[in-house]
Amino acid sequence: MGAAVGEPGVQHMNEWLTASEAAEYLKVSHRSIVKWARSGRIPAHRLGGGRHTWRFLRSELDAMLAASSVVSAEREAAW
Repeated sequence: MGAAVGEPGVQHMNEWLTASEAAEYLKVSHRSIVKWARSGRIPAHRLGGGRHTWRFLRSELDAMLAASSVVSAEREAAW
């Protein structure tokens, strides 16, 4: 059974981050985050309007990092 809204951890999973917050979370520059979002390198959601406003789901960033860690570990094991 899924977690109910309001349970600990649920808000964190669905937390939307701005580009600046995502950059801080991933410990990279704001410029890198926007560049990666535009190129599709990281999961990102563009909001409408005149400005290019990006939002990032923390859970999607976490999944990307986890997948990247698995690939890195597999590469190291192959050596």
